[in-house]
Amino acid sequence: MTTPSAEPVLRRARTADIRGIRALVAPLAERRVLVSKEAVTYYEAVQEFRVAELDGELVGCGALHVMWEDLAEIRTLAVADTQLGTGLGGRILEALVEDARELGVRRLFCLTFEVPFFTRHGFAPIEGQAVSADVYAELLRSYDEGVAEFLDLERVKPNTLGNTRMLRTLE
Repeated sequence: MTTPSAEPVLRRARTADIRGIRALVAPLAERRVLVSKEAVTYYEAVQEFRVAELDGELVGCGALHVMWEDLAEIRTLAVADTQLGTGLGGRILEALVEDARELGVRRLFCLTFEVPFFTRHGFAPIEGQAVSADVYAELLRSYDEGVAEFLDLERVKPNTLGNTRMLRTLE
């Protein structure tokens, strides 16, 4: 007989976690808080994810997606309803921040409805472009929808109405 864990354990995601990640994201995607993605997208990005596990069940996740030399996006940050208000979202976010530091990323972007949460973690809303014209031109070549959201391109606006673009500079 195993004793229940006191708090979730954070670790890198594995391919076997993708179903659990999708299950965490599904209710948030239905409420249009997170963007719904195909399973293949999660498998392609599994190495970007951190997950939180409690007694064999995934109760949180988040991803760090590098966009440029000094820029990455916090994506798909989600916690189970049972974990809301426990600080788990902040723990996952800070683990992703540490991943960013290890990679040499200096700035973190997110597109969110959870402005107070991200503000508490050092993010601030941004207007306009947060990259030089040269980098902007390079990023335009990306097929990634998250990059298009960062660039604030018109073609992604119907999917992101009401979201706030936020940025955090790491020290």
